Amino acid sequence: MTKQTWTAAVSALLFVALAAVVSLTPVPYVSWSAGSTVNLFEPVDGQARVDVQGAVTHPTTGQLRLTTVSVTRADSQLTLPEALLSYWLSAREVLPRDVVYPAGVSVDEIRAREVQMMDNSQSSAVAAALRAAGQKVVEYPMVIGVSNGSPADGNLRPGDFILKIDNRPVGSVADVRAAINKHNVGDPILFTILRDRQQLSPTVRSVGSNANASQPVVGINLAVGYSYAPEVTFRISPDIGGPSAGLIFALAVYDLISPDDLIAGRSVAGTGTITGDGVVGGIGGIQEKIAGAEAAGASIFLVPTANCPDVRGLNTPVRLVRVGTLSEAIATLEDLKDPARAGRVQGCG
Repeated sequence: MTKQTWTAAVSALLFVALAAVVSLTPVPYVSWSAGSTVNLFEPVDGQARVDVQGAVTHPTTGQLRLTTVSVTRADSQLTLPEALLSYWLSAREVLPRDVVYPAGVSVDEIRAREVQMMDNSQSSAVAAALRAAGQKVVEYPMVIGVSNGSPADGNLRPGDFILKIDNRPVGSVADVRAAINKHNVGDPILFTILRDRQQLSPTVRSVGSNANASQPVVGINLAVGYSYAPEVTFRISPDIGGPSAGLIFALAVYDLISPDDLIAGRSVAGTGTITGDGVVGGIGGIQEKIAGAEAAGASIFLVPTANCPDVRGLNTPVRLVRVGTLSEAIATLEDLKDPARAGRVQGCG
């Protein structure tokens, strides 16, 4: 073997080895691409995917599709070739990893947050749907998290509605915090709560905050909770998390309890967070979700107003409709049933 041949062979081997290393080395990015859709009116394992008990329900027709984004999992890594492929392909995005998964947060913590956001989204969606249908909804300050080893651990649980503190009614999260702050560190605090429709009265002894030893805390996180008569069950894959399906959950509940067939045989998809008052908020991955809806055969896609700048100029056969509230979404779907009114429905252009 000549010197030149030997040099060429060694160079080729080094190139192959370097290419292999580069192709397997993880990069600090994640990929977003079109995910699957879920028809909320399609049964799963013989049971309704959205099940409403304790209220009169009505038949629905058509498809109401929850949309998702396929994202690099928190416990997986993206390689350089995968990142480049996602960058160049349509309906895909590459984002810095710490934008999607904050540094220093464990996989279990990320998953717990996703599950909590999904639970809150479903609760807000039901409240918004019931209100849109004219049914009673009552707001309470609600426990959404309990710190391990805190005074509240074992006494209070996520989902508890706080009715009173020291036998005095509290009507908001601010009221609860103010009532706790009236105590000294170490004082017992009497909570009156509603749990699983039963009233309980646990006593929790406060401790000093880590940030301020003179500040009394009991180790709970709070948010607005909603109480209503019907019991609503969502049978959704545990792999789907986050708050972005709120609008579609609300529409599903509303269509079930409304005598009018809102979807009326059409294939409707959409996305957006929702508050208990029915305000629709923007989300990430809108173009990927539209691509998923298009692949599933949807003819209408409900776009949160905040996401309209993200879809301008997008080429898709799906009709993109702008919505800012649940009531707007309902009115829009009603208008699109009638050719005489469909022309006034606003898109994102």
